[in-house]
Amino acid sequence: MKMLKQYKFGFDLLGVVIFLLVMLPTFIWLAFPAPNDVLRTESVTPVVDTVATICQALFVACMCLLVNKERSQRRFSPLIIVSVVCVAVYYIGWVLYYCGNAASWVILMLTLPPCAVFILFTLERKNLPATLFAVVFAVCHTVFAIMNFIQ
Repeated sequence: MKMLKQYKFGFDLLGVVIFLLVMLPTFIWLAFPAPNDVLRTESVTPVVDTVATICQALFVACMCLLVNKERSQRRFSPLIIVSVVCVAVYYIGWVLYYCGNAASWVILMLTLPPCAVFILFTLERKNLPATLFAVVFAVCHTVFAIMNFIQ
């Protein structure tokens, strides 16, 4: 219970920006399918997908609406800088995917860096609830990618 006292409901604009930066390629992909679009298949991991979706909603809500009163006020910490690098790697993965490359390592570029972004950002913000949900999401998202596209 003591841990919950260090949090307050608030609005973390950078959390929203980070989420939208990571989701932007997905929004584009939903509107404009890629050639050789192997990602548009029926999932073989529906239970894992459901857990991932629930954890994603929860970590996004916590990341954007739950503020640790003891968080750092620095704008560009090392964790934020590494997060930006992960976003860049993720975008490169999407470019490769749209160029028709659906190799396993490209699928991993679409899976691991965005998860790392969320985990690093929530760690930087000292948002333990968001971090826990982001870690569970990352595990589920990785299992989904491996089971559905890498074998």
